Amino acid sequence: MQRHILGIALAVAAAIAEKIPFPLPVLPHLIASPKAPSTAFPPGAARDPSKICVVDPEATDAGPALISAARDCNNGGTVVLLPDTTYTIASPTDLTFLQSVDVLILGTVVFNDDVEYWQTKAFGYAYQDAHLFWKFGGRDVNIYGLGTGTLDGLGQTWWTAKRSNETLYRPILFGTDGLVGGSVSGLNMKNSPFWFNVIMNSSDILITDINIWNEVTNSSSPPANTDGWDTYRSTNIVIQNSTIDNYDDCVSFKPNSTNIIVQNLHCNGSHGISVGSLGQYQGEYDIVEDVYVYNISMNNASDGARIKIWPGVPPNTTGSSSGGGAGHVRNITYELFYNTNNDWAIQLTQCYFASSQEACNAYPAALLVEDILFKDFYGTTSARHDPQVGTIVCKNIRAENIAVSPPSAATAQCICTNVDEGLLDINCIMP
Repeated sequence: MQRHILGIALAVAAAIAEKIPFPLPVLPHLIASPKAPSTAFPPGAARDPSKICVVDPEATDAGPALISAARDCNNGGTVVLLPDTTYTIASPTDLTFLQSVDVLILGTVVFNDDVEYWQTKAFGYAYQDAHLFWKFGGRDVNIYGLGTGTLDGLGQTWWTAKRSNETLYRPILFGTDGLVGGSVSGLNMKNSPFWFNVIMNSSDILITDINIWNEVTNSSSPPANTDGWDTYRSTNIVIQNSTIDNYDDCVSFKPNSTNIIVQNLHCNGSHGISVGSLGQYQGEYDIVEDVYVYNISMNNASDGARIKIWPGVPPNTTGSSSGGGAGHVRNITYELFYNTNNDWAIQLTQCYFASSQEACNAYPAALLVEDILFKDFYGTTSARHDPQVGTIVCKNIRAENIAVSPPSAATAQCICTNVDEGLLDINCIMP
C-alpha cells in the first residue's frame, strides 16, 4: 500500500513538473511610463530561480494550497499556478503575510459562486460594504500573468442574485490590503461580482497590462458596480496600459488616495475616471490629492472625467453614510482625454446622491475642492445632453483646450455654477 501511494505521488509530481515552463518565465521589466511617480518605487529583493512552489492543481479548494505554496516560497521564491489548469478558490484566502515573493498565474483562478457561503466568510470592510474572496499584502510582491493568467469571478451568478436581494454582499475579484512595494501585471480579469480591483492601505505599486471585461449571459440581470479599480487609503500607485470594458467607474479614487498616476487606459461603457465619491460618511475627513490622469480613451460612458462629492446633511441627521463628511480634493489633473459618445465629457458635482437640487443647495458639501485642471479634451459626446458637454461647480477650476463637441455640431456648452469663468476655456451657461 505504501509503495502504491508513493507511486501515485511521484506520478502527480512528474505530471506537475511537465507543466512547469522551463526555464521559468521571469517577471517582465516593468516601468511607469510616460508619467512616473515623484517618489521612486523601492527596489525589490533578488529572487532565487530555483525556489519554485507549485500550487497543487489537484486541490479541491485552491485557497489553502495557495497559502501553503506562498509560505514555502516566501523570502525569494516564485509561486506558480500552472498553465492549462483551473484553480477554484472556495474559502477566504489571506495572503497578507507575503515577503519578497512572486506569484506567477499562468492558468485560470475561479472563485466558488456559492452566494450564501460568502455572505459570512468573505473578508469584510466597513467602507461601502467592500468584501474580498482573497487579499494580498506584505512587502515586495509581484503578481503577474504574462497575458495568459485569468481571474474569473463567475459574476453572472452574483448579478442575478442581486436582482432578488439588493443587500447581499458581492465580493471584489482582486484586492490588496497592506501591500507595500510590488506590481500586478499581465492578467485577464472577467466577470467580477462587484468591483474588479481594490487597492487598500497600500503603497508603491505598479499595475500594468490588465484586460478587464464582463460576459453577460442573462440580459435581465446585467453587471452592476463593476469598477475597474478603486484606490482607498493608498499612496504612490500607478495604473497604466490597460483595457477596461465594464459597468461602473473605470477608475475611482476613494478617500485618502494620494500620489496616484493613471495613464494609457482604454475604457468602455463605464462611469468615467472619478474622484470619489467623497464625503459620504459623517465624522470622516476624506482626502484625494496629487492625482494625474493622462492619455485616456473613454467610450460609451456616462462621464469622462468626473468628481463626485456628497452634499452636507441637515442637523441631527441619523445614519453615518448619508453624506455630510468633510475633507479636500486638491491638485488633480486630467490631461489628454479622448471622448466618444460619453454623456458628459466633464462632470464635477457636489450633489452626489442628493435627494434634490433644493436639498443640495440648502446643505452644501463640506469638502474643499481646489487646483483642478482639465486639459486637452477631444472628441464628441452623446446626444443625451446636447448641446451641453459638461457641468462644473466650484471656483479655482481650470479648463484648457476643451475641444469636445455635441453630436448636433451646435456650439458646445458647459453648465457652470459658482466658477471663475476666466479660468475656463469653455462656453459657460448658467443652470
